Amino acid sequence: MERTLDRLPSSLRRYCIEHDAARYSPRDHAAWRYIMRRAHDFFKDHAVSTYQDGFAKVGLRVDRIPHIDEIDQALQTFGWGAVPVVGFIAPWAFIEFQARKILPIATDMRTVEHIAYTPAPDIVHEAAGHAPILPDKAYSDYLAYYASLGMKAIYSQQDLRLYEAVRYLSDLKEKPESTPAIIAGAEQRLQETLRAFTSVSEQALVARMSWWTAEYGLAGSLKSPKIYGAGLLSSVAESKMAITDQVKKIPLSIDCINYSYNITEPQPQLFVAENMQHLHDVLRALEQKLAYRIGGVASLVKAVEAQAITTLVLDTDLAVSGRLVSYEHQGERIDFVKFAGPVQISRNGHQLLGHGHERHAHGFSSPLGRLAQKTNKPLAQLSDSELGEVGLVIGHTTGLKFVSGFEVNGRVLHLTRKEGRVVMISFGDCTVRRGSQVYFEPAWGEFDLVVGDSIPSVFGGPADREAFGEHEIADATTTPGREVPYTPEELKLFSHYQTLRKLREQAAAKDQSHSLLASQLEELAQDVLKHAPFEWLLQLEIYELCRERLDAKQLQARWCTVLKQSLDPQNRPEPTRELLDEGLRLLDSATH
Repeated sequence: MERTLDRLPSSLRRYCIEHDAARYSPRDHAAWRYIMRRAHDFFKDHAVSTYQDGFAKVGLRVDRIPHIDEIDQALQTFGWGAVPVVGFIAPWAFIEFQARKILPIATDMRTVEHIAYTPAPDIVHEAAGHAPILPDKAYSDYLAYYASLGMKAIYSQQDLRLYEAVRYLSDLKEKPESTPAIIAGAEQRLQETLRAFTSVSEQALVARMSWWTAEYGLAGSLKSPKIYGAGLLSSVAESKMAITDQVKKIPLSIDCINYSYNITEPQPQLFVAENMQHLHDVLRALEQKLAYRIGGVASLVKAVEAQAITTLVLDTDLAVSGRLVSYEHQGERIDFVKFAGPVQISRNGHQLLGHGHERHAHGFSSPLGRLAQKTNKPLAQLSDSELGEVGLVIGHTTGLKFVSGFEVNGRVLHLTRKEGRVVMISFGDCTVRRGSQVYFEPAWGEFDLVVGDSIPSVFGGPADREAFGEHEIADATTTPGREVPYTPEELKLFSHYQTLRKLREQAAAKDQSHSLLASQLEELAQDVLKHAPFEWLLQLEIYELCRERLDAKQLQARWCTVLKQSLDPQNRPEPTRELLDEGLRLLDSATH
């Protein structure tokens, strides 16, 4: 079966990497194992029914971090796929992956220090949060439907600045080399970005819908809802609070988009869907509010306000993509549009030959509407003889007068036709004016007039992203994952984790006697207690194997007693105390 990674378009492939599973340390695998054991114990009772079976169906295992190729192969049987990416990726890229029914999975693994929760994308969140629910067709169709709206929603420059501020802070929090002062500075930057917001974009509204459903969604009854949101499924601690009365439960409706969220704080309210099909109903209500459905002047208002790349689709299916800076209209009649560069002209999602940012690097403008000479018929529907009557013949110089008062005077260089209709006219030696105001002069080069009576749709981003390229996201100022080399002490610690993993595998295969295992565990425990007294997870795993494989007499040995005492939660600070409490409870439930 071909990998999803190998059939991506270049515009998406650039965000992906090969998943180097060998870079995960034994400590990383131990963190995954702890998280998964805790998750299975809690979510068997509190997640939607799909979760339990879905976990295995999508290629996940409790004992080790999965390879994303394995998840991809499993998901393909459900009509989805998975690809490895590095941390945060551009919002539109993430959305396009999902619209194609591809789950982008961050390859980083949260550290033991952030084992309960990390703000940075990691393999726990994507693989163990989103993937297990994808076998539910109603849910997976909802994700793809949501993503298709996300690709069309208008985003703003403020959204882009927020994306970068969130990504920067999240990355820094996972870096062991980040000092408190550096993190504090990033937190301040995020708060300043939030305070600077002056409006809520369509993209923000769609993101809120995703947050309250795919990330933090509950389903079922208000009194006893089940969890399906990936943000909750990747954090048992947050999920435990979510199902209590401390968090208000609200029936899911379109009203959820009026609730903002803060990714750095617990959510004060959550929304409960009746079932997965209910998600579709609410999303359809949101769709009707988007500019790509509304079109017209109201959508142009949103496009100018966004100060970001948007696409105006004309009634001739011609699309102009760029940063709309102004427009002129009379009531609902749109007379003129003006873009800042770069600009792309497309049709049906494909850039017209020669009409990318090379030709329109510095901007683009055009009158729209009907000709004063032919008010009974749209310009695009004029026959060849009617075109000739108004002078639209290649090589001829003509003067077009629009109902709006705009005049275009120049020599006709080219008529672009699609399905027999003229959709664009290129002029040389051209002047565009209305009254005394000049909008285009001959010295500026060739002029392209796009043909259309109305603008039925406006959406965010360019029409042909691969041809347009990215012109708004700056190079990342940091990336997730560790950059400094491991210290000798850390490498020694990793070797202890690896030793324990081998002992567990040998014990499961019954390849050694109890006395030999006890001796090896004693040696390992004493070394860890002496040189890594605060490494609670390693100590917990050693004690777990002791409980599983040693007899009562061996468990009473002094070294084992000392190990047990070191794991007393009362001797540890928060949040380690709670994590140890949970780990010991799991041991007790497994041995009774």
